[in-house]
Amino acid sequence: MPPKKEAPVVVDIESSDDEGSVEVVRRVADDDDRKPAISNAARIAAIAPPPPPPPAAAGDGLESRSFWKAGNYAVAPDMKLASDSSLLEYARVHPKFLHSNATSHKWAFGAIAELLDNAVDEIRNGATFVKIDKIDILKDNSPALLIQDDGGGMDPDGIRKCMSLGYSSKKSNTTIGQYGNGFKTSTMRLGADVIVFTRAIRAGRATQSIGLLSYTFLRTTGQDDVIVPMIDFDISGHWTEPIIYGSKNDWSANLQTILEWSPFASRGDLMQQFEDIGLHGTKVLIYNLWLNDEGIYELSFDDDEEDIMLRDEANQGSATSLNKRTAAVQAHISYRLRYSLRAYASILYLRKFTNFKILLRGKPVDQYIIADDLKYSKVVSYKPLAAAASKEVAVETTIGFIKEVDHVGICGFNVYHKNRLIRPFWKVTSDGSSKGYGVVGVLEANFIEPAHDKQDFERSSLFIRLEAKLKQILSEYWKSYCHLIGYQPPGFKAQKVQKGNLSPMGVETNAQKQSRESHHLASVYEGVQLNPSTVSVAANVRRVSIDGQSNNRKELSVNQPIVGSAMGSENASTNGIESMSLDQICDENLQLFMRLQGHKEKETELLEMIQKVEKELEETRRKCASLSSYIETQRKQNLLQQHARKV
Repeated sequence: MPPKKEAPVVVDIESSDDEGSVEVVRRVADDDDRKPAISNAARIAAIAPPPPPPPAAAGDGLESRSFWKAGNYAVAPDMKLASDSSLLEYARVHPKFLHSNATSHKWAFGAIAELLDNAVDEIRNGATFVKIDKIDILKDNSPALLIQDDGGGMDPDGIRKCMSLGYSSKKSNTTIGQYGNGFKTSTMRLGADVIVFTRAIRAGRATQSIGLLSYTFLRTTGQDDVIVPMIDFDISGHWTEPIIYGSKNDWSANLQTILEWSPFASRGDLMQQFEDIGLHGTKVLIYNLWLNDEGIYELSFDDDEEDIMLRDEANQGSATSLNKRTAAVQAHISYRLRYSLRAYASILYLRKFTNFKILLRGKPVDQYIIADDLKYSKVVSYKPLAAAASKEVAVETTIGFIKEVDHVGICGFNVYHKNRLIRPFWKVTSDGSSKGYGVVGVLEANFIEPAHDKQDFERSSLFIRLEAKLKQILSEYWKSYCHLIGYQPPGFKAQKVQKGNLSPMGVETNAQKQSRESHHLASVYEGVQLNPSTVSVAANVRRVSIDGQSNNRKELSVNQPIVGSAMGSENASTNGIESMSLDQICDENLQLFMRLQGHKEKETELLEMIQKVEKELEETRRKCASLSSYIETQRKQNLLQQHARKV
């Protein structure tokens, strides 16, 4: 007689906005209900699945080990979703979503930064370090990425929230994480599988938990729901006791699934992973790491034994013969952060930690504070219009020249959000312009929201105003300080008269005059690409203003349409070029833009005030009508009572 199949136990997580409200609904599946059923909210279910087929060798269950190709597989058209007539209809999460969700991370270091953020957020719970390292998987001798911290850890409810999509228990304004999606997207971006070990103490009860999120398992076994096997232990007493929600067999089935699809072959191997965690903390192990298009691991652990490199990015700058300037650029941190995790982690956080360290491959990361290393630096205050009525203080931008400015022209603003770097060396000037050469700025912009991958900001009106303000700050700083590094301030060339521009008789020839005018226009339109016709028209306009000759006016009339469309009229063009430089025009445009945005903000506030007053007026009218009706009713009742008394 064949052995009786054990009914899997489904654990559904009812999550809400209330951090303390988590309802765990358990039920025993029927024989015909082998796929996990989840209730009317889309979430991840932790279950004891039916015994899966034997696991393939590492990575063999996926058609491609390259991340960007791992999602290219077709879902069976005849696949029927499991249903239960006793439950309401609900949205389901297919395993393919794990991959598509992880594509929000275009850059692998951005995914690692998400996991570092989780550890940094644990500083408030006592964390003193986060460790990033490589370990070797004994099953197949493949590398795995280890990220471990000694924070507060997660209890059984906490690890289920961590594995759920979109749930975030981080309610503080100071924490970096906020979307409840970072752990899933970051781990799945780095490797096909992840196993989590965590210990926590909550309300005097010590627990340890293990959770497995395996894309390989889900794909190989043909699951149509995201299934996450998890097991929990109570370690409050002298012995480690399993926390059993259904039956011991159900708990054992979860353990068996974890052993078959994780890098560990026995329960003893799993328990050994807790030895270096201590009383509380979390260990994340990402394995079956993704490969690049050449079939080599995307993360390189061999190029530097104290660092983790991005192989493709590092190879781009590995030429053997480089000139001095190119070598200096590639040695700068703005270039190295693209392929060196140590360089990126050194500037990832704005403020230095006091009792916390980032340990990369056994060696602490030295935090590099960009603002402390600038020459001729100054601090510019900027108060966002949206924060005018709030308690938020003005945003302070530190700006200055990099110390390598003599041979490295790196420029841009490093914009942080809640202490976390979002946009490194963001260039706000146009390409080809010498303005801003070697100028770097640092600021913390908590008034705008980052994108989900935390590598850019949402393109909101606040962001656009910030960009305009940074251009203005850069322009003003450049005008005031560019001479300190050997650059002439804008407009300086036009005021300088060279002796070589005169003829032997002391009179400037037409050719020399045209050459001088060309140099003047080049200084006025520095950094702006102009077509030849525009330059010609501008030169003609200038000759008219200087010579006042009628033949030049006739020459100007040939190109009059261009002048009219570009500058409005002959007089306006002449006066504009004579009295204002291009930088002055840009500054005026920026000021006008800021004033326009301010008026728009005020207009919005006034409209909101009008709507509020209209609502109050309508409410007052309603109350007045109600009161009038009540008074009229009372008056009629009084008349009836008086009439009754007379009768």
